Amino acid sequence: MVPTTMDPAERLMRERAKAMMRRRARGVRASVPASAVAERSARLAERLMSLPAVAGARRIGLFWPIERNHEVDLRPLVEPLLAAGVRLAFPRILERGDALSFAWVSNPAELEEREHGFAEPAPTAEEASTLDVVVVPALLLDARGHRLGYGAGYYDRTLPRLCPPGVAVGVAFDFQLAAEIPTLECDVPVDVIVTDARILEIAPRTELLSSDGRRTGRDEPAARG
Repeated sequence: MVPTTMDPAERLMRERAKAMMRRRARGVRASVPASAVAERSARLAERLMSLPAVAGARRIGLFWPIERNHEVDLRPLVEPLLAAGVRLAFPRILERGDALSFAWVSNPAELEEREHGFAEPAPTAEEASTLDVVVVPALLLDARGHRLGYGAGYYDRTLPRLCPPGVAVGVAFDFQLAAEIPTLECDVPVDVIVTDARILEIAPRTELLSSDGRRTGRDEPAARG
């Protein structure tokens, strides 16, 4: 559970733990051969498309991978989704320290790599204010839906604007699942996790009843698939 107010010493401990986990996670992922990244990404994409939320979505927020970081690569989904009439939006950074701005893209050629390391829509592209699904990259994810990114907090600032009503889907390779990620007040969990080996359905953000009748919060997974 993330306390609403945190002791400064506790906060520092959690921040240091996250920094250590981030460095290790980046090193582990960087050691995976590009061929394995492609194979795992293909399996993950197949599982992602099997999600009812994704299969029924008409407006999806994707991301363009930072190839040098060996991120999950969902680019093979772009053309089939566009051909099926799905509107796709990709994130861009308009102001450092602000939330991401998702913008509609009808052709991958519209994306350009700027100073942030990934291909993004032009600043003039039409903003996507509502999305059915937001696909979120991660360095690590745990079964509560908490994620570890690069530390800039862009998705933590963005997801509350879009989800709900959208569904936040965290994607990572299966070796990127962690037992527990230290959390801060600003951290925002995802609703579903998809890896190349499994799908984890996370408990709703609202309070729910577990199978034995106890009240449980977001810190306890409701179901795993």
